[in-house]
Amino acid sequence: MPKTLMKGNEAFGEGAIKAGCRIFFGYPITPQSEIPHFLAERLPELGGVYLQAESEVSAINMVYGAAAAGHRVLTSSSSPGISLMQEGISYLVGSELPCVIVNVMRGGPGLGNIAPAQGDYFQAVKGGGHGDYHTVVLAPASVQEIIELTKLAFDLADEYRNPVIVVGDGILGQMMEPVDLAETEEPRLIEKPWATTGLRGRKQRNIVNSMCIVPEANERFNLTLAAKYQKMKEREQRWEAYHLESAEYVLVASGTVARIGKAVVDRARSEGLAVGLIRPITLWPFPETPFANAEDVKVYVVLELNLGQMVEDVRLVVNGRTAVYFYGRPGGVVPTVREVYEELLKVVGVK
Repeated sequence: MPKTLMKGNEAFGEGAIKAGCRIFFGYPITPQSEIPHFLAERLPELGGVYLQAESEVSAINMVYGAAAAGHRVLTSSSSPGISLMQEGISYLVGSELPCVIVNVMRGGPGLGNIAPAQGDYFQAVKGGGHGDYHTVVLAPASVQEIIELTKLAFDLADEYRNPVIVVGDGILGQMMEPVDLAETEEPRLIEKPWATTGLRGRKQRNIVNSMCIVPEANERFNLTLAAKYQKMKEREQRWEAYHLESAEYVLVASGTVARIGKAVVDRARSEGLAVGLIRPITLWPFPETPFANAEDVKVYVVLELNLGQMVEDVRLVVNGRTAVYFYGRPGGVVPTVREVYEELLKVVGVK
């Protein structure tokens, strides 16, 4: 089957369409603007709805309305735009409404720049809005995986009635790679008896709401959500292990940086160093299983495009069983393979 050359941002849109999504609300912002551009053309062809909102705040609240009516709905933005959506994301979680949110991260803080970064890790995995909540967070590392994980995001959102965030960066969004667009299976659409679609033969209308005025009722609801998050943690941890067998030194990286990390592992292995890599695919729930034998690893080296965020989750799961070292470049600066390899040699004491 011939492959198609596709840009990463277009792949987010293609993955959503393959998942059965026919509604998009958003606002253009670099470096993700090709997502709305792509969907502005494709969705009307499919009988869907594309609407450019007047702001990201409007977009996320439009998502709330479409999700409440039972539709698969997507929005996308880049870092400061996602910041504007945080209140709406908390409302979506509190109302148990499924949707998918794509963040193609840029350098920050503030307006920053349009270069690739991973500074939004905390915002995504720790719940950037108010209240106790979690969203599943998926981190693709290739254009093909963007399609696959965006499709998966809609399934997970519907299964758990919860927003799912898919994060990339300016490199993944702008790069082009060959992808297989062959249809492998139909979208796994499920019935949504809770949706606000009128009476439809019911005696009472469905109501979507996130307000629990009575503290005890709010506590019970939060504990119900906590049980759902626990199921997510038990069922949805995903990762890739690269040359992890017998590795004495292990790199940990996600997204674009994991691609750099793989090249470092290949070079290190060619020079006799037992190096492997763990690539978290779910940033939340963070994958714990590949760290089960942490005491057999001499050191974990966490690579990030920020000042150190995922490294905190690595330290939590390692729990003092061995050393954890961090190396990152913030502000949109991307390290080279040579730079990371030389840093690795310093850590292992070779240089």
